[in-house]
Amino acid sequence: MMTPMQLIRRYFSLLFVLALSVAGIAGCKSVASNDTVDYKSAGAVRGPNLSYPPDLITAQADRRYIVQDGTATMSEYNAAVKKSVQTRQTVMTGITGMHIERDGERRWLVVEKPAAELYPQVKDFWQENGFLLTIDSPSTGIMETDWAENRAKIAQDFIRSTIGDALDSIYDTGERDKYKTRLEVVKPSETEIYITQRGAVEKCVTDTTGSCISTIWTGRPNDPELEAAFLARLMERLGMTQEQAKAMVAAPINPKTPKAKLVEEGANTAHINISTGFDRAWRDVGLGLDRSNFTVEDRNRSEGVYFVRYVKPTDLGDSKGGFFSNLFGSKEDPSLKAKKYRVVVKSSGDNSSTVYVQDADGKPENTPAGMQLLTLLTEQMAR
Repeated sequence: MMTPMQLIRRYFSLLFVLALSVAGIAGCKSVASNDTVDYKSAGAVRGPNLSYPPDLITAQADRRYIVQDGTATMSEYNAAVKKSVQTRQTVMTGITGMHIERDGERRWLVVEKPAAELYPQVKDFWQENGFLLTIDSPSTGIMETDWAENRAKIAQDFIRSTIGDALDSIYDTGERDKYKTRLEVVKPSETEIYITQRGAVEKCVTDTTGSCISTIWTGRPNDPELEAAFLARLMERLGMTQEQAKAMVAAPINPKTPKAKLVEEGANTAHINISTGFDRAWRDVGLGLDRSNFTVEDRNRSEGVYFVRYVKPTDLGDSKGGFFSNLFGSKEDPSLKAKKYRVVVKSSGDNSSTVYVQDADGKPENTPAGMQLLTLLTEQMAR
């Protein structure tokens, strides 16, 4: 079912095609792309755009959502695109020692290079793929794209093929994606690269008669295949052939053994038991946080601590106000800042680890929020 906004765009596209036909210039056609991933960044939009609800754009521009190590500007993005040909020529020599590791549907890239050398290339990679960065933190090895639309999902129907790119913006998939990338230093000469995807879909809000009166943006399930597609592209960007990268990413899936279990100790008191050693537990907790609404602002692997904050679902237009919306207060409060937490991973044996939640001061977070954080994290790690 198309939303009212999508129907309006389609209506005007029909009028435009009729006008072209009368003028005798409707014969121009564009060549359809066979690519299944082709993103257009929401951050590239200037001025009002009906494709992006105000709350979605506001959350992207809100300085609370930006790490101050640096932000990719539009001019920086354009410069990166212009030099992409020269950049690719410099990386065609390739990086030796790249391989994919996986656990069930989870994949990550291991590269035998220091993180400091890889970070600029990964940043250029996202810009070349049509994204702007809202988090760009070389000091922590974390970057996050803004919301973007996968234009490859739009069908090449008669109207679109006729008008070509003239009014391409009137077409809309009703879906948006953003990606987090985290570079983990395993050893001085080895880096793990994690890419996680988060999706949103535009849905109708209906009245008592069932008519669609407005739309909101809500979260949609994580898509491991999109993560795999960008891992393959990144490997190609770093010098591996396309065939090698796709074959490595498409390797058979190993069955995932459930490892995480929430253990409740009392009212609002709990921890997570993980049946793996510290290294794998640290990785799984990081991936679980990346795939949820938690932003990792910093981490200390030697002490087993992730410093995180919860990103309220208002950036998806969550008008219903879920648990965290109610917990952190009204959406209308522009000065509201989400509480910060520490997620602590402790080794309790060669094949056992424990996860706790603390407040910003390092004290146990024995509150409904702490219990909910552990619950959500357990669900993510169980996938």
